[in-house]
Amino acid sequence: MAVIDTIKQKLKARLTPDRLEVIDDSDRHIGHAGAKHGGETHFTVEITSAAFRGMSRVARQRLVYSILADEFAGGLHALALTTRTPEEDG
Repeated sequence: MAVIDTIKQKLKARLTPDRLEVIDDSDRHIGHAGAKHGGETHFTVEITSAAFRGMSRVARQRLVYSILADEFAGGLHALALTTRTPEEDG
């Protein structure tokens, strides 16, 4: 399964988002640290989930990183994250 599909699947399963957008930005990072031939190393993730209620921005990001720990261990290098609650997304 492609990394982008795994990211979507895991985040949907754990966070039941109202909105989820995942973009593979790897082509913009060719030659940078962590980039590899074939891409799938750098992503932008925008996610809106009630699961983030009461959490700081850092806690939200740590949660997403923990959900994707296996992907980071397998070559995922960077995420640009925007994490919101439904109230913040309005």
